[in-house]
Amino acid sequence: MIAETLERLLTEGEVVIGEIVAIRTPGGSFEVRHRSESSDPARTLDIRIFTRPAAARDLARYDRLGRYRSLKGAPNLPTGWRLRLGSVEEVLRALDAFYPGALATWIAFQQGNLAPVNLRDTLQRQSGMYRVTQKITNAQADELVGKCCRSDGGCLRTILWRLDPQTPISSLPLSKFDPRVDQLGQTKKCVPYLCVEACNLLVANARRVVKQASS
Repeated sequence: MIAETLERLLTEGEVVIGEIVAIRTPGGSFEVRHRSESSDPARTLDIRIFTRPAAARDLARYDRLGRYRSLKGAPNLPTGWRLRLGSVEEVLRALDAFYPGALATWIAFQQGNLAPVNLRDTLQRQSGMYRVTQKITNAQADELVGKCCRSDGGCLRTILWRLDPQTPISSLPLSKFDPRVDQLGQTKKCVPYLCVEACNLLVANARRVVKQASS
């Protein structure tokens, strides 16, 4: 199902996810590259060429300054490379290395099979040193999400969850919650990288906020 969907999208045109674009080349193979770079073959003299999808794991590990990327959705993927791949399955493996489960999650969303988990429910499951995150107020949580999850310098995921069933997030623009929006602001038709539940980094930052407020 996932590979078939990807093949259809590649037949229709380019597939854009986050900072990555995948295309079918005139010769029938595939190319994956950074969105910011030209697809002109004449401008690849200084470009590193890879022919195995496993290379995507290493490319996604560090940012443009060589620092470890702890957040897959961060808008800081390195440039200066191409993946030239021979099959749709290899393209899917590469995309999953850059943005794990993005295509599968989007398909589930389209089919109505996705159940977002609100922040309060996520925090209620925390134990040990992270149990204290349950004490964060909605105002504190809203401010924290606005700082950590913004698309500009934070994370390119499209948020589907709320603070709780009655409380939406007000610190981010409505576009941050719209799967139809290109989170890089380039008005491209994209496969959104959906955020179904607050990540571990946000939970860790919630702990810091509570600790600082109580000290």
